[in-house]
Amino acid sequence: MVAKRFLKIGITCYPSVGGSGILASALGEELARRGHEVHFISYERPFRMPSNAPRLHFHPVVINDYDLFKYPDYTLPLSVKMAEVARNYSLDVLHVHYAVPHATAAILARSMLAGQPATKVVTTLHGTDTTLLGRDAGYGPAIRHALNASDAVTAVSAWLRDETQRLLKIERPIDVIHNFYAPREPRRTRAEVRAELGFKDELMLVHHSNLRRVKRIDILLEAVARVRPREAFKLVILAGEDFSPYQSQVERLGLADRVVVREKVLDVEDYLQAADLGVFASESESFCLSILEGMWFGCPSVSTAVGGIPELVVSGETGALVPVADTVELARRVESLVHHPLERRRLGAAALLRARAMFSAAVIVPRYEELYGRVCATDRG
Repeated sequence: MVAKRFLKIGITCYPSVGGSGILASALGEELARRGHEVHFISYERPFRMPSNAPRLHFHPVVINDYDLFKYPDYTLPLSVKMAEVARNYSLDVLHVHYAVPHATAAILARSMLAGQPATKVVTTLHGTDTTLLGRDAGYGPAIRHALNASDAVTAVSAWLRDETQRLLKIERPIDVIHNFYAPREPRRTRAEVRAELGFKDELMLVHHSNLRRVKRIDILLEAVARVRPREAFKLVILAGEDFSPYQSQVERLGLADRVVVREKVLDVEDYLQAADLGVFASESESFCLSILEGMWFGCPSVSTAVGGIPELVVSGETGALVPVADTVELARRVESLVHHPLERRRLGAAALLRARAMFSAAVIVPRYEELYGRVCATDRG
């Protein structure tokens, strides 16, 4: 039996609330737990990164706002810090999440390490880095170059892989490695959370996201406003960003006493274990980690059937999928599950089983380890 090789891995991601940062932080934590040495490189400490875990390190990127530049530059300081950490700690792999600017910075950092032992670059695509910026003539060529120059590229869904290859005309292989979720133990009980939110006997609908335009919060609110009776539920929105732009719509729809907002929640598990049904109206999703997070607590969802979501949710078995922008159907399916608790619980139980079987750290992290081993065993030509 061949002994397992422990690697030194650099990880760069956006550290703020969002699926890619959550995935990257959890991946680093799991890799360190498995014996690898992990170095996070970013402008801030990732918000889910433990502070004193063994073999887990953070290296801040300092950004200077020189008058010489109209806008502060991040890519160059990031690439310099990547090269510095790779050199000082003999990194085997730089694993970057998002093509822009992280993959481009990693490719530049690797070129600064000429004459040093080769540090491999693995790029993971999460969605808008290719589906949005890949369409932009000012970004597309740089993204294409960074992906082609990476030692390996992964995507969090087959849909995202296919869309990236179509938009950027990339012929190189892209490994599909789905997101995973490793839930933390809730700090409070279900009863404590519901009391804090002002719940009595109402059903708890939940939506959590960064509120970007593609999440279609406007459609979500329009759909929820159609659900009857209103007294049967409240919608809890865990907002990764400022919710105030949507407050006027909440009031216009008469939902002021039905919508509860909590902004920038870090302990999302507290709320998910208290929820009964997730609701998502996105017009585009590469995967939707928020749905998976709910699945781990037996919380099924009603969601739009877009992007990579059908790879996660089996409609009628672990949740319900509806056409994008179909407010009426979204409301109908939510209302049906509000009134049918046995069906809701059946879907939730099946969702939990699917999450454990297909989207756990035990299933997904070894796939990344295998990928690292593969690229580290191959010298670039």
